[in-house]
Formats: sequence, C-alpha cells, structure tokens
Amino acid sequence: MNSPVISEEALEFLKKLKENNNRQWFEARKKEFKKHQNAVKEFYTALSDRLREHDEIDKVKLFRIYRDVRFSADKTPYKPHFAGSFSRMGEALRGGYYLRIRPGESFIAGGFWQPNKEDLLRIRKELEMDAASFRHCIGQKGFREIWGQLQGEEVKTAPKGFDRNHPDIDLIRKKAFIFTREFSDKEVLAPDFMVQVNESFKAIRPYFDLMSEILTTDLNGESLLS
Repeated sequence: MNSPVISEEALEFLKKLKENNNRQWFEARKKEFKKHQNAVKEFYTALSDRLREHDEIDKVKLFRIYRDVRFSADKTPYKPHFAGSFSRMGEALRGGYYLRIRPGESFIAGGFWQPNKEDLLRIRKELEMDAASFRHCIGQKGFREIWGQLQGEEVKTAPKGFDRNHPDIDLIRKKAFIFTREFSDKEVLAPDFMVQVNESFKAIRPYFDLMSEILTTDLNGESLLS
C-alpha cells in the first residue's frame, strides 16, 4: 500500500488562501479546505506510524488553520499552511518533532523551542560544566548534513549568573535549542517526501537521547525521575 502524499492541489489552495486571506473567500471554499485537511491528516497519521518504528510517540497534533489575532501584529484570520507536532512518550523522553507544509516555506524542526526556566537552567548548567558531549553530538558529519547548525534565540551577552567569557558561552546564551530543515515545493510533492522527513527525524534521535539524559538527571548524574 502506497503512503499518503502531499498533493499539488493542496499547495495551490494554500497559495490562493495567502492571496485571499479573508473570511468571505475561505467560507466559500470550506468544503475544498476540508478535503485537503483530511488528506493532510492522513499524511501526518502515516508519518506518526513510521516514527513509532524508531521512537515512542505519544500523540500527533495537527494545528488549527485559524489564527489567534488577539496578540498578533498579523491580523489575517487564517494561517496559509498546515502544521503539526509529534510528542514523545513519557517524562523520560524529551524533545519533539514538527512539520509545516507551506508553499515555498515548508520545513521540519526538532528540539527544544521554549524550554521552561528549570529545563533551560539545567541545560545551561550542563554546558557550563562540560559541553564536549553536546558539541560532539551536534557536530557529527551525518547530523550536520541533514540538520545544519543549532538555532534558537539567545541573550546578547550572558545569562544572569554565567560568565560571559566562558569558552562555551555561544551555547550557554541560547534560549532555545532547535534544528530545522527546509524543503522545496518539489521535494514536498515528491513520492518519497515522507521517507525523507522520517529519515531526518530518525537522524536527530541521538540529540534527543543526550538532551533527555541531561534533563532527567542532576549535575552529578543522579536520576530526577521517581
């Protein structure tokens, strides 16, 4: 049985939505939207099944297309993309996967986007003590070829309580620890797109394993899990 694919019609709908981002246009094409949404749900569900072959996935969440405009400078009512996340199972498995389908701007991501203050401090303390394992993990050739460089917002100099001259301050100043990989429309529409996404997610697993170990132990390596 063939795996679900992203259709050219779905991308065309999203392009038109971006050009006509208003309720009147969208409501007149609600049935067409639902058709594409259901097909995309099938894709995400099939992808989650593939993920479960090499990771423990708790749930899949497909985000609503309706934009929350209350606190946004962008007041258009709809997001011209499909997006969803895949959560890992249990408190011992940290990190998460993300996929966005948007014409000309599709990408996957993995890592720690907005860690809470306790997790962020724990990561920084680990990097302050010894960043060698972290650098080795994200510096592997195969990893870099797929995921590139570590991304994420950072403070300008050093977080409070940390030395701005620390040799690993480039890592310590990070407020997020994520990796992304972009895909062209041609790649999104290709029959092997799901395979490419799944293989990319599989390649980030060593990073998740390292970060899970850090976030579930103290600085002495003792488990924080009950």
